[in-house]
Amino acid sequence: MQRQGILFVISAPSGAGKTTLCKQIIDFSPKLRQSVSFTTRPMRQGEIDGIDYHFVDVERFREMIAADAFVEWAQVHDNYYGTALQTLRQAGDDGQHVLLDIDFQGAAQLKKCADEAVFIFIAPPSLDELERRLRGRATDSDDVIIRRIENARGELQQARWYDYIVVNDNVDEAAAQLIAIMQAEMCRSRFVFPSIEEMLNP
Repeated sequence: MQRQGILFVISAPSGAGKTTLCKQIIDFSPKLRQSVSFTTRPMRQGEIDGIDYHFVDVERFREMIAADAFVEWAQVHDNYYGTALQTLRQAGDDGQHVLLDIDFQGAAQLKKCADEAVFIFIAPPSLDELERRLRGRATDSDDVIIRRIENARGELQQARWYDYIVVNDNVDEAAAQLIAIMQAEMCRSRFVFPSIEEMLNP
C-alpha cells in the first residue's frame, strides 16, 4: 500500500535562522527530504546550485511560470522564488515527507490547495535580535537591512494562521521543537493506520 508523505512548510523573516534550522533537522528521519526551490537571486558564497537552490535567470523563471511549472511562487526582495510542482509530485509518489522552506507568500498559496500540509513559522526572539543577525551576516547594505526589518513586521503578522510557531532564540532548542512537531505529525493515524491494515490483512 502506497503511503502518503507529509508536506512540512516552513517560513520565517529573513535572518530568523530558517535555513540553518532546516539543515540541522533534515537528517532526523530517513524519509524526510528537503525540496530545492528555484530562485533568480544571485548565488551566495558557499552555496551550491541544485543543493541550496536551483539558480536560474529571470527569463527562465518567467518561462516556468507561463508553463504552470510551479505549485507556488513569489517575488521577494526583488527576486523570484518558486517550488516546482514536479518536485512535490515525485516525493508523493515515493511516499517521502518533504521539508519546504518558502516565504509566507508562497505558503499562503499552498494553504489554499494543500490543506493537509503542516505550516510552521520560525520567529526571531525580537526585532533587535533579528537586526543583529542580519548585520552579522555582512551580506547586505544598510538600506537592504532596514527594508528586511520592515518586511519582517508584516511577515510576523502572518504567523497567526500557521499551525505552529517556533521562536528561534537558541538554535538547538528550536531544532528540537521542530523535530518534536514533525514526529508528532508523523504519528497521526492517517499515516500510521495503513501499517495496521497490512498487519490485519497480510
